[in-house]
Amino acid sequence: MSERTDEHILITKAQAGNARAFAALFRSYHPSLVRFAYRICKNEQMAADAAQDAWITTARTLSSLYEPGMFRARIFKAVRWRTLDMLRKQNRRPKATEEADERLAAPEKLLWATSDQITALVESLPDIERQAVYLFYLEELKLDEIASVLAVPAGTIKSRLNRARRRLKEQIEGEENGID
Repeated sequence: MSERTDEHILITKAQAGNARAFAALFRSYHPSLVRFAYRICKNEQMAADAAQDAWITTARTLSSLYEPGMFRARIFKAVRWRTLDMLRKQNRRPKATEEADERLAAPEKLLWATSDQITALVESLPDIERQAVYLFYLEELKLDEIASVLAVPAGTIKSRLNRARRRLKEQIEGEENGID
């Protein structure tokens, strides 16, 4: 059986009230969800809380999921909305970190970029592009899943990914041209 088929079986069992199946889904997705929330809010505790709240909501509403293949998009969407809600309540907006700016100033050529430099480049993207890049490249969600998470059409996701790649390319070229 494929990994996706196994996951669909777990989801179906969890919908039927199987606590072990739900726990297996939790173990599989929770670390990625916390990382995704952190990418949005830049606060470890808030990210953990947002992911936990999303799991609680998902546990209550899982029976209403008619297509098991959309579970991944649904849980990421729940985390995104919960994180944004928490930021709104604190009257904060997601923003790139100062660390990202410091790492961008590193003297190494970006042709041989470290993971910190790549992270800094991605962190410098606008919020919505950064989220699309994260979900597509790091979490390997499909375009239709990302569209569901971000509540926009799939074509918009394609545009955002293209724009993000273009911005990253421009930043890399700018760094290379600025180095002797």
